[in-house]
Amino acid sequence: MTKGNNIYITGDTHGDFIRFSSKFFDVPDKSIIIICGDFGGVWNESSTNRYWLDWLEKKPYTFLFVDGNHENYDLLNSYPVSVWNGGKVHAVRENVIHLMRGQIFDIEGVRFFTFGGARSHDIRDGILSTDDPQFAEKKKKLDRERGLYRIEHLSWWKEEMPSDGEKAEGFANLEKAGNSVDVILSHCAPTSIQDVLSRGMFEHDDLTEYLEQIKQRCTFSKWFFGHYHENKMIGRKYILLYEMVAPLEDFFTEDSSFTI
Repeated sequence: MTKGNNIYITGDTHGDFIRFSSKFFDVPDKSIIIICGDFGGVWNESSTNRYWLDWLEKKPYTFLFVDGNHENYDLLNSYPVSVWNGGKVHAVRENVIHLMRGQIFDIEGVRFFTFGGARSHDIRDGILSTDDPQFAEKKKKLDRERGLYRIEHLSWWKEEMPSDGEKAEGFANLEKAGNSVDVILSHCAPTSIQDVLSRGMFEHDDLTEYLEQIKQRCTFSKWFFGHYHENKMIGRKYILLYEMVAPLEDFFTEDSSFTI
């Protein structure tokens, strides 16, 4: 593959961008870095969050990300929607760009379909609301029991899962493209791939089933995703990434020595 040789892909960052420090990361200026969800750089409006966005903005790269289940959707969706390289985006900074769901982008001659989001697994003990008169009491009890819970609009957003409109837009955009792209980017995996990863232990949900439909109806060469905190290849098409930063072209080179 001669296209996209300036593109690198990695997994969840969760607001920790040290992997892009010059101490660890040596790629040409103007490279494009794609993050497969749980970006975490738009988590709140704290001075720490602003520091890291400023830090990314000063880097000589373009950072692209699909959303995950650990994003502040109230804040992310407050950015105006614009069109970039053929698809809808939120431009967080000039070189920090959120690739919205159900979009198709032409990036350095590579056609990408994007669909972020995932269902949170760290909510076994429920979602709390600060509007609940018993909020403080419930939180104290769960903290004492070391419960796994999240707080709506503070650490959890229902928008982690897609709307019917987003899913319909994804299908429509793929149909316009002849149901054929080069690369699919998501945060979680299609149901059948998730089953391989977990040996059937992870629950299916509306999003994994939607992605399974994409898998069945769309022609593509590679599918990159994050969410499961491993670096692993499933067959020749599906690549799960976590902390590894991988050149896209390595996955399209037949004699490549690249391994996970």
